[in-house]
Amino acid sequence: MAVEPDRHEPFRITDSGWFWATAFSLMALVGIGLIGPKFDVRQRQIEGRFLGRQQAAIERSRRAAGLPPVDLAEQARDRAAAQPGRIVPLWTLAAAASLAVVGSAAMLWRECRRAAQPMIDRRRET
Repeated sequence: MAVEPDRHEPFRITDSGWFWATAFSLMALVGIGLIGPKFDVRQRQIEGRFLGRQQAAIERSRRAAGLPPVDLAEQARDRAAAQPGRIVPLWTLAAAASLAVVGSAAMLWRECRRAAQPMIDRRRET
């Protein structure tokens, strides 16, 4: 009875989960780059409303405590105080996507090298 040579299926990169993690992370980075300008405008609106509600709640509690009222419209004129830096900056999401790209690409490269190693060993044997 003859021993058959070890048949090894060729490595297909699309079968790897790391390939898809890399692809989707790259698409996330592209999406973040595309929505960046619109995100800033929308986030400024959302955070402005949040800060306004926060100041209104503080003013309600001041009035309930019997303190003199503060004119919120006067405070809103100072744009720098009303709109500080973003509470939720987009760079944090971009950094997380970048780390995911680097990590998954490194793991994909490692997996490709491991899959190629048996082929190199077989070539050396012949």
